Amino acid sequence: MRQGENTWPVKRAAAGCRGLLPVVLALAFSPLTSAQTTAPPAGSVAPAGQAAPVLNLPPDTTARAGWQLVRTIRLDQPGAASLDRRGNLYLTDRQNNLRQFGPDGQALNTYSPPLPGHVMQVEAWNTAKVLVFYDDRQQVLVLDRFLSPISELALATYLDGQARVVTLAPDDRYWLLNESDLTLRQFDVTQKRFTITTPLDLLIGRSRPDFRFLREYQNNLYLVDRLGGVYVFDNLGNYRKKLPLPGLTYVGFRGDELYYLAADGLRFFDLYKLTERQVALPTAGVQQVLVGDEYIYLLLTTGVQVYKMPGK
Repeated sequence: MRQGENTWPVKRAAAGCRGLLPVVLALAFSPLTSAQTTAPPAGSVAPAGQAAPVLNLPPDTTARAGWQLVRTIRLDQPGAASLDRRGNLYLTDRQNNLRQFGPDGQALNTYSPPLPGHVMQVEAWNTAKVLVFYDDRQQVLVLDRFLSPISELALATYLDGQARVVTLAPDDRYWLLNESDLTLRQFDVTQKRFTITTPLDLLIGRSRPDFRFLREYQNNLYLVDRLGGVYVFDNLGNYRKKLPLPGLTYVGFRGDELYYLAADGLRFFDLYKLTERQVALPTAGVQQVLVGDEYIYLLLTTGVQVYKMPGK
């Protein structure tokens, strides 16, 4: 694909159905041509003023019959949530306590902070560490997988401004969005200094962004703007493209797909083919969805419903 092109052709064929289809494998694609077997190169991305194209696939309505409710976790107004790679669920309650549940929803541990604070983000994707970001007091807390404190970082000591979202990179460095000057920054906790700074003002233009989520995944960094979409950077902070997915406050990842909650159900977006598919949910009023290897978690205002993934 030549520099400046912002499309990625995809051939697709209708997938056959036999029995109940798994939620995340609802559609299959025919083999691609030899020119289409790799992900788009870094240069083949949409410019800042445009969004990468998305090809919509027909919704999967057959998977709804395969939903099997395993457990209901009663929790009033659940807040920030995350899954680790073992399938454990991390969830904050109204008092900003962090609760840990096993993959099937059984309660495991609870962390109660010694000081009150609002949890903006929980990130448990790191293999052995759980990040908790308190935006009101600009503090980052790192816990082990048993919810015992490992370290904490007072951002106000090093940052001239206000962090909006924070995440932990695989190399234990921190990525954050400085809302005061609209910069994406990487902080090296060992050197106690910022090592990468990427200005976002040219990308955003005159719009007023509302950043809600940040995560590094498969060597890319995904920054969710509720109003503008999802900005994608490489692991050095270089801008790659913008995904046309406005209205989101959270995105999750599973395999080569990004997933998110939409008005018509759960949507899966292929990060490399740039295709999208939709799966109907078994209940209404869902605030957030987390997808694990065996279970799917639907966050409601009254708690969490844990479902066995269809076909598992």
